[in-house]
Formats: sequence, C-alpha cells, structure tokens
Amino acid sequence: MPNIVLFSGSSHQDLSQRVAERLGLELGKVVTKKFSNQETSVEIGESVRGEDVYIIQSGCGEINDNLMELLIMINACKIASSSRVTAVIPCFPYARQDKKDKFVHIFSKVSTQNRAQYSRVTSIADRLNVEFALIHKERKKANEVDRMVLVGDVKDRIAILVDDMADTCGTVCHAADKLVSAGATKVYAILTHGIFSGPAISRINNAAFEAVVVTNTIPQDEKMKNCPKIQVIDISMILAEAIRRTHNGESVSYLFSHVPL
Repeated sequence: MPNIVLFSGSSHQDLSQRVAERLGLELGKVVTKKFSNQETSVEIGESVRGEDVYIIQSGCGEINDNLMELLIMINACKIASSSRVTAVIPCFPYARQDKKDKFVHIFSKVSTQNRAQYSRVTSIADRLNVEFALIHKERKKANEVDRMVLVGDVKDRIAILVDDMADTCGTVCHAADKLVSAGATKVYAILTHGIFSGPAISRINNAAFEAVVVTNTIPQDEKMKNCPKIQVIDISMILAEAIRRTHNGESVSYLFSHVPL
C-alpha cells in the first residue's frame, strides 16, 4: 500500500503487529521514553512527509500515559508534514463517563437496555433464530449493582450474555447467577472489551460461566493464564480492513454488515 505509514503506541504492540501483517506493512519506527520528571518523549524514526499515517493505541494499561503518548505521536507526525494522521483506538478510553447509569446484557435469551443495544440484540437473535430476554440493572454507584431483574424465560435454555465491556465483572457475574437460578442450563459471556480489573478474574473463576469470550482490543495473555474460562477473538482483520478502506476512500460502514476473514 503506497503512501501509508503504520505506527504502534506502547499499549498493545501485539495487536499492532497483527494489523501490520494483514496489511503487508512493517510497523513504522518510533521510540517512546520518559524524561526524569516522567514526561513522555516520542521520536518518530522515519520520514512521514506527505504520508497517510495511522497510529494504533488502545485504551488499556496505563491509560492516561498512553493517551498522552498518542497525542504526542499525532503532533509529531503533523509537525513532520504528514498529509493525514488517523488514530486507531480499539478500546476507546473514558467512553463510560458520559453514559446514563443504565445498561443491560443480551443472551440467546439476550439482554439489553438502550435503543442502540436493543437493535444489536434483535439483529443477533434474528440471525441465530433464537429468542431474547432482558436483564434490567439498577446501580447504587459505579461498579456496584443494587438490583437486577430478568424479563423473559430462560428455563432449560443456553444463555449467552453479550455486552460491550466488563471491568470488575460484578455485574456480569451477578447476571450469570441470575440466569442459572432462573433455570438456564449453561451460561456464556461474549464481551467486546475485557478490562478485567480488580477482582474480575477471581469473580469469573468462581462464576457459573462455561466460557467468557472477549476480543483482543486489550492484551489478555496474562489474564488467560489465571483464568482458563477466558477465550479471545482476534479483531486485527477488521482493523486492517478499516484502515485499508479509509486509506483508499472506500466505505467503512460496509464493515458493519460484512466481517472480513
């Protein structure tokens, strides 16, 4: 691909390398380090003049440092006269800050609450030719659920919980217990972003899940060693195709209904 340079930030270099390989590119040379006062320093190691630059940096690990590193990398590329700089952020940080304090899960027997998630739930249920149910959750405060209500019948069914992310996993594990107590024979979770902070791994290990499936927007190798229930789906092909389409001026929304292999 001519006139394109792909850089990786520090947050998830394995995913960046997978994306580069799918595009047939080498990752651009960049050196990041800290000054003695802990300010971040970034040195771009090759010319980006006139190039279409893509920087992959996920919102995980040392989130604030990685976000600042991304901003410095963008600025360095703009100063170096790149034609365009695009940030590729597989897991977008701070996305929860502006959410209303309500959400739900989906299963096969599927659950959801806001309108966008509801549309996604019904779409998945239609494709799988299954029914869906709802779990309504009320929070007392962040990461702590006050009440959870199941709307629908899951008796003698396999339940598949689907959500955008799981952090400390109190909610999703509570939901799994709710489904089992309502008669579900097995419970699986499919989560886009497996943050898994604090007591998350212990909670998953002790929960009723057969498996918890996440994407690799966040590195999961260490967590998989401590939790055999965690399984990971690689999304590098989707990111690579999104970058290719953006570079070539093609539709990215095409990927909403056509997943590349």
